[in-house]
Amino acid sequence: MTMSEPGNTDRRARTHDMVRKLLDERQEMFAMYCRVAGLEPYNETKPDVDALQSFCQVLVDYSAFGHFEIYERIVSGRERRSQVVEVAREVYPRIAEASEAAVEFNDKYDASDHTLDFNQLDRDLCKLGEELAVRIEMEDRIIQALTAR
Repeated sequence: MTMSEPGNTDRRARTHDMVRKLLDERQEMFAMYCRVAGLEPYNETKPDVDALQSFCQVLVDYSAFGHFEIYERIVSGRERRSQVVEVAREVYPRIAEASEAAVEFNDKYDASDHTLDFNQLDRDLCKLGEELAVRIEMEDRIIQALTAR
């Protein structure tokens, strides 16, 4: 099958759609992260709990999309390009660590089942931000492999 045949074109289009969706999820998550972080100290005031809850949901959605739509596809053998598989194997352990940090943050700050304690929020947001920066760097390596011609 050549590149111009429908199977390759459809697969390439699905890959690009998947990457675009991941980048959209990432952008939304990052915008919410900046809103919650406030880019300034909290002083004695409590952060916007609704914004924090929305951020937690977006964070979980972003983490889940990356895992189930991209990494699961690769590790399940549906990705045939060896370069993509090699990059994914190299970066996935670090992405998994960042995902674990996101789950821990969500578990601590999702107020659906417990009272929130904001004493460590600044520290936790900083730690989460560092993990997300690494995750984004690793994702970009996979995206580059996925979209290479």
